[in-house]
Amino acid sequence: MKMHGRSLAVFLFTASLALLACSEVAAQTAPAYPNKPVKIVITLAAGGSNDIIARLFAQKFSEQLKQPFLVENRAGGGGIPGTDYVAKSPADGYTLLLGNTTGFGIQPGLFSKLPYDTQRDFAPISILTLTASVLVVNSSLPARSVSELVALAKESPQKLNYGSPGNGSPYHLSAELFKARTGIDMIHVPYKGVAPELIDLIAGRVQLMFANVPEVMQHIKTGELRPIASTGLKRFASLPDVPTLAESGVNNAESLAWFVLVAPKGTPKEIIGKLNAEVIKAEGLPEVRQRLYELSFEPVGNSPDAAEAFIRRDREKWARVIKDSGAKVDN
Repeated sequence: MKMHGRSLAVFLFTASLALLACSEVAAQTAPAYPNKPVKIVITLAAGGSNDIIARLFAQKFSEQLKQPFLVENRAGGGGIPGTDYVAKSPADGYTLLLGNTTGFGIQPGLFSKLPYDTQRDFAPISILTLTASVLVVNSSLPARSVSELVALAKESPQKLNYGSPGNGSPYHLSAELFKARTGIDMIHVPYKGVAPELIDLIAGRVQLMFANVPEVMQHIKTGELRPIASTGLKRFASLPDVPTLAESGVNNAESLAWFVLVAPKGTPKEIIGKLNAEVIKAEGLPEVRQRLYELSFEPVGNSPDAAEAFIRRDREKWARVIKDSGAKVDN
């Protein structure tokens, strides 16, 4: 078919109008997100704080967006298989991950090889919440403050044992950071979980540990354990008389545990933005804030860019601690 210049111009103009009209119709008829159930994967077993927090937000998202948000536990393998599953899921907003300090802050520096890159393969939506740990000692230890504990450790190098729920765990690295900032030398005793570690701490076979507040609060109340300091930026509301490490004269030793909601990289920005708005909306609800405070967590609800910057800073920090402590693990 031959066309003169004017005829060709008219044809192209008409065709472009038709394409524009089709695009507008497609945009108007495209289903709004979400239009089917959304899955939130967590990489730890049911019952822990991560599971409680995931289900708390899933319930609120379901109420706000009128679609089911379902929590799926994919525990095991240090969280790596579950994280990898989400990394390789379609980037459509229907499979999300509740990431945490271990998976996104520590493991990139701890393992020589991972099947994904947390920076390259995920799009942060928002930091949901964060908390600190508490440094506790066996009540028989003659140390009632950080300065007394440091003096005791320097007086008898390698005589104090500290427990952790495993090599490379956040609590292990919190202790290594504390050692580095105070110049003390202690022996690390790794356990397969918090429960056996607590048994030995109460029995006096290890003298101190860093722990999540709910895990040790009962033993603090009974006097079996003595809280020495918080690793956070401020004191715990549930332990108002326990100073932070900074207040105790130990600077740059803060260690925070946090949860971040992420999607596979490539998820449309409109979906990321919508989910971020729902996080902030949920964080403003009194019942959500109250439940987080009960778990000794602080609500955050920041922007995707702020969440990405937060993760990057924490990842770089723990990479330095891991390198200095020699805690790197080959997998």
